Formats: sequence, C-alpha cells, structure tokens
Amino acid sequence: MLDGAARVDDLLGGAARMGMPAMAMTDHGFLFGAVDFYQAAKRHGVKPILGIEAYLAPGSRFDKQRRDLGEPYSHLTLLAESDTGYANLLRLVSQASIEGFFYKPRMDRELLARYHEGIIATSGCLGGETCQHLLKGGLDRAKATTACPRTSRSTPA
Repeated sequence: MLDGAARVDDLLGGAARMGMPAMAMTDHGFLFGAVDFYQAAKRHGVKPILGIEAYLAPGSRFDKQRRDLGEPYSHLTLLAESDTGYANLLRLVSQASIEGFFYKPRMDRELLARYHEGIIATSGCLGGETCQHLLKGGLDRAKATTACPRTSRSTPA
C-alpha cells in the first residue's frame, strides 16, 4: 500500500491478457504480500518474481543513532532468482526486523554479504543510495555503491 494499491488478481489478469510472462512484486521492508501474489500469479499463468524494497542502514543495522538530518536508511531493491534466494530474502527480512529496526526494518551490508546467494540486487528507486549520490552530484560515490563485494568489481545498477 506504500507505492501501489492495485488489486493483485486484476493486475495479474491484465498481465496475462497482455502476454507478459512474468511480474515482480516488492513489498517495502517485508514479504507480507508474497504468498497472495505468488498464488494469484500461478492462477493466471504468470511467473511470479518475489522481492523486497529493502531499507539499508547507512552503517551497521545495530546503530540506532541518527548521524545527520537525512534518513536513517536508503532503499535497495532485492529480487529472488531461486528458491535459495527466496529463503535468503526471508532471512534478511527477519534479521532486519529483529536486529535492525529503527523507524523501519533495516538491514546492512554485512547481512547482504551473508545472505546474498540467489538474490539479484538493483539500485532501487530515487530513495536508493546510488540515486541519492547521483542527485547530489557524487558520481564517484554513486559508482562506489555499485561495487560487487564478492568480486570487487563494479556492476551495472
């Protein structure tokens, strides 16, 4: 309900009529709508892609102090590409809620490094760290946020 109020069944029915083979759903911070979305997608013959619009802490998820007047988190879109990825999304969401909750259920880079398998990460919306750096003219900082921690190389956002 934060970014869209579409009726899931109607949305997936329309996607099926238009011949769309797949559709993603990303809840903000949680996976509350995942099961309903998955079941509706299957009914309509559309491949469900489950994900979250994650809240990423600027440092550690355990830090509950605001360091500046900005938001205590940025956005990051995470999509499950496999059953392992979905299980890891569940782990990330749980840990973000239990350990990182500060205004929102926040995760950090340490959790992402631990539970990255089977997950596709994108730069997210305008509330994402990469986009925020770009909006403020920080091209080098934006590029640094796209570094892949497993290979130390940059990947397109």
